[in-house]
Formats: sequence, C-alpha cells, structure tokens
Amino acid sequence: MARITRFAPSPTGPLHLGHAFAALTAAARGDQFLIRIEDIDQTRCKPAYEQAIYDDLHWLGLTWQIPTLRQSTRSTAYQTALDQLSDLGLTYHCICTRADIRAAMPTFLSAPQGAAETPYPGTCRNAGHASGALRLNMARATATLPDLDFIESGQHHRFNPRQLADDIILSRRDIGTAYHLAVVVDDAFQGITEVTRGQDLLSATPLQVTLQHLLALPTPLYHHHRLIRDDQGKRLAKRDDARALARYRAEGSTPQDIRRMIGLA
Repeated sequence: MARITRFAPSPTGPLHLGHAFAALTAAARGDQFLIRIEDIDQTRCKPAYEQAIYDDLHWLGLTWQIPTLRQSTRSTAYQTALDQLSDLGLTYHCICTRADIRAAMPTFLSAPQGAAETPYPGTCRNAGHASGALRLNMARATATLPDLDFIESGQHHRFNPRQLADDIILSRRDIGTAYHLAVVVDDAFQGITEVTRGQDLLSATPLQVTLQHLLALPTPLYHHHRLIRDDQGKRLAKRDDARALARYRAEGSTPQDIRRMIGLA
C-alpha cells in the first residue's frame, strides 16, 4: 500500500527552518506527498502567505499532488462530523471566555493524566445553552470506549480515553471548525497513512485518535519528529523572521544549505 504523508501549514506568516524540516521529513517518509492549507482562521490567513508557502516549498525541491486541499473549502464535511457527534448526544454549547476559564482553574488543578495544559472545568456542560462554542462532552463520549491504540514511530501505544479530562472545542463562533476535528476529518479524506508532525503535537494524538474512533474514521500511523530551535533552545515561531526561508533565499542560501542547517545533509 502506498504511504501517503502530508504537510499542513497555516498561511499566517512566512515559513521558517522548522517548517522546512517538517515538510522535508514528511516528504521523505511517503510515496505520495500532499499539501493541506489550514486556512480556517480567515482573520489571520493571507493569500500572499499562501503563495509564499508554495514558492518556498518549490524552492526546496518539493512536489505534491494538485489541486492542494484548502480547509476553507471543507465546511460541509466538518458540519457533517459535528452533526454526527451531536446526534450521539456528545456535544454542548459553551459561552465561557478565556478569562472565565482561567478564573475557574483554581478549582480544577488536579486534572487526570492526558489532560490539556489548561483543561476546561465543565462550567457549561449541563447549562443547556443554545449557542456558543461547541465542545465535546469527553466523559460521556468515552464512558463506554475500550482502551485505544495507535502506532507512533513504529512503537505501539495504548491509552485509556476515559482519562482524557478536557472537553475540547469542536467549533468556535469566530472561525467555525476547530483544529482537532478538522485535522481528523481531513486526514481521513486525503487517505493519509502516516501523520508526520512535530513532537509538540504528540500530546494531541490521543485526543485525535479518540475522535477518529467516535467518527468511525481510520487511525493512521504517526511520526512526531524533533523540533528546530533557536540559539536559546526555543521552538521557532513564524514571528521569527530572521529564520524565514524567504530571507535565507534572498541572502543567497541554497536548498542544500537549508538541509545542512536543519541536519538533513
């Protein structure tokens, strides 16, 4: 079976050395390499950044299947998944702001293992709101699930989904579908056989495997690669224009130079 991998950048800023490492790593691990533009948040995404993504990746020597999938065209598929979870009675509306959640956190400090960094305390879980962000009722969703499995970098992992504490957001009032739901729906749609991404997203994998199970979607293999960091050990961010690929290119660097900088040559 063909190995299908993907690189899924958001067009919210220039690609940097970390993106180059992620894209090249994903391309090297697949027989077929896909690009997905994660442009749900239209308030931050810009066409110029999207074009720059293609320019940078072509410069690195990468090719991919055309047309490129863009999440902004996938609202019907996301709504179908949301309806599926809602029909199962697994969702509720939440009107809490970030400030509300931070204020409630002192009463919710003992989150079970596997919880998100700032788990939601369930304030609106039984409130019956008719609008707001849509959250997954994690306790109800996982109450009857068995232990689930995934393979990461060739290693078998088993986890108890009932220990996942956070009622993750599935859709938001401002940008619609949220990351966790969109990524599992799109990976299944594109037939991704291995999700290749940074180690910073390893903690998201049990949440996404749980969503795959709830939506009857396949679970791909996973590979979480090392992160490219700056001289102080911080993970590179898009605001760090000093390491933008376009800047290196303008200063005369070659794709082979980039590969050496990120340890791939």
